[in-house]
Amino acid sequence: MASIKDVAAEAGVSVATVSRVLNDHPSVSADARARVLAAVETLGYRPNAVARSLRTDQTHTLGLVISDVMNPYFTELARSVEEAARALGYSVIIGNADERPELQDHHVRNLLDRRIDGLLVSPTDGGSPLMLDAVRAGTPMVFVDRWIPGVDVPVVRSDGRGAVRDLVAHLYGLGHRRLAIIAGPAATTTGRERVEAFGEALGEHGLPLPDDYIGQGDFQAESGQRVTEGFLDLPEPPEVVFAADNLMALGALDAVRARGLRVPDDIALAAFDDIPWFVHTDPPITAVAQPTGELGRAAVRALVDRIEGRPPRSVTLPARLVVRLSCGESPVTNRSTS
Repeated sequence: MASIKDVAAEAGVSVATVSRVLNDHPSVSADARARVLAAVETLGYRPNAVARSLRTDQTHTLGLVISDVMNPYFTELARSVEEAARALGYSVIIGNADERPELQDHHVRNLLDRRIDGLLVSPTDGGSPLMLDAVRAGTPMVFVDRWIPGVDVPVVRSDGRGAVRDLVAHLYGLGHRRLAIIAGPAATTTGRERVEAFGEALGEHGLPLPDDYIGQGDFQAESGQRVTEGFLDLPEPPEVVFAADNLMALGALDAVRARGLRVPDDIALAAFDDIPWFVHTDPPITAVAQPTGELGRAAVRALVDRIEGRPPRSVTLPARLVVRLSCGESPVTNRSTS
């Protein structure tokens, strides 16, 4: 493998000149720069990233801590983050919190120890002292999808309130009046926000949201199944179950089928966080879709702006309703409202 000394010899310059060219220093003549770059290409030289990071105090590495790698939404988010970071010259190290605050902090601590340049986090709760300490210490950070209220960190997220309002109006138009929700964890901003949006949308149509129709889930399939079983055991079960994420929706579908019931003939089902699988379920599931790829790209841009000294900004993108067949609709395929 070629060394920096080999490049210097090939180009007929000093090692210091090669170093300045590789670090884009302006004090190198155009002729010397061209000879160095030609030598790099000829020899196939690749700078040692670890050694370079010790000199520049940068690793060109970002950390990403996601809430649950098994959730297709976060899988897609991670993919878009990695692609966007790579296009800007950064690598990404991913940690899976598995919806556990202690595991989240474990990954954050390890990433900080690896001297990453910046951190993207989808917080599992709102009270991590480690993350708050990292923010106070000046670690470049961006919250994506979820956030910690009151913490001065840019947030890149979608606004699902309009899409939830569209969903409730759609359900009301289909004749449904008893609507229940499987909520996400109250410790997360998305868990709280989706319940609030659902209740507000019901109120616009004069519909109540009784306590019996709010089931506490944890963004995992098992909780969706458990809560739906409880709904089905009520003296007056709901006509519609709205799951506040995709995995809980799949758990709800399992619960309905385990009772020998059918969606939507016996009970309707809708979900937040559309995923490709929903097209292939029987019936295809009506869902709120987030612009996941755009969120990942916007989060990387915001973090790199922060790292490179440009003012970062928070970004909020709208979600949209995708209407399929799980709520008693007429046969349609992937019809959406914005």
